[in-house]
Amino acid sequence: MFTRNSADVIVVGAGVIGAACAYYAARSGLRVTVLDRGPVAGGTTGAGEGNLLVSDKEPGPELELALLSTGLWRQLAEELPPDIEYEPKGGLVVAAGEAGMTALRDFAAGQRTAGVTADEVPADRLHDLEPHLTAGLAGGFHYAQDAQVMPALAAAHLLRAGGDRVRLHLGEEVTGLLIQASGAIRGVRTTAGELHSPYVVNAAGTWGGDLARLAGVELPVRPRRGFVLVTEPLPRVVRRKVYAADYVADVASGSAALQSSAVVEGTAAGPVLIGASRERVGFDRTLSPEALRRLAAQATALFPVLAGVRAMRTYVGFRPYLPDHLPAIGPDPRLPGLLHACGHEGAGIGLAPATGLAVARSLTGGEPPLDITPFRPGRFSPAA
Repeated sequence: MFTRNSADVIVVGAGVIGAACAYYAARSGLRVTVLDRGPVAGGTTGAGEGNLLVSDKEPGPELELALLSTGLWRQLAEELPPDIEYEPKGGLVVAAGEAGMTALRDFAAGQRTAGVTADEVPADRLHDLEPHLTAGLAGGFHYAQDAQVMPALAAAHLLRAGGDRVRLHLGEEVTGLLIQASGAIRGVRTTAGELHSPYVVNAAGTWGGDLARLAGVELPVRPRRGFVLVTEPLPRVVRRKVYAADYVADVASGSAALQSSAVVEGTAAGPVLIGASRERVGFDRTLSPEALRRLAAQATALFPVLAGVRAMRTYVGFRPYLPDHLPAIGPDPRLPGLLHACGHEGAGIGLAPATGLAVARSLTGGEPPLDITPFRPGRFSPAA
């Protein structure tokens, strides 16, 4: 099916976004080569919690992308092996006081107009959903569409599900793009040689800006560091994805300073995952005791039962941040043959299927699954 060094499309990045692009492109009949300088899910995907959220998104393009992806993840869960740990467990957003509940009501009302299921939970019913939740909260909202997946396995199985139309080149770094005399792409140059294709998809995540610069275009992707705490295996003390209302504001913030608002969730394997901190410090992987202290304190404030639980490990990841908090998806008008699928910040795992489907439709000339104009990669150009 493949020649030695050519394909219909080259996808740079073997995280969940690149894997979804490869999967849907292969499903469309294309021959796909996936390149990564590291292993599958070796970057942001492997450091993710696996959040598939609609609850944290206000009405607009990102929420539309998330709702489409929610349905696609349900389909994928039936097609991929069960060890991707897809769990449609729902989310619970809680408020400490009446001012927070008022803000949550206003937020949920807007979301409902966009197709989100958001049900108010009065204070005296919170423990029906989460028996170990702290007392004294003002109430919350239950989001039935929130779900979770094991991101590294999801990426691996998406690539495998592409069958013999997907070929992996791991441990190969892209060092340049090959350009025809006409100005269109004709492939990439890697540390292992040249690979030829009329299309290249930039799914390099946090390093998507670096790949764009190799192509001679500007895409201002920046790393936004985050830590996750992982507890020892426990019985199911946290049934859903639970977080305080402050998390929504942190996601939308453009601040470079350290921000933390605990997202607490149990997993099928037993450990509880505790995120999420955010700060822009470049690619500094130095452990931040302050970030971990804040996460632990916020998690135990929500679930006092966790105060006596051991944290077994922590890991750090870098979210691919774009200034307007929207990903770049689709063809780049500045370089024929170049497409982007990066800049999803902390939502990439949840948004992967819709992104992959949109890229595949762009490659084959099909009808877009939704309006991708808000995600156009050229929007950061001075003339845009």
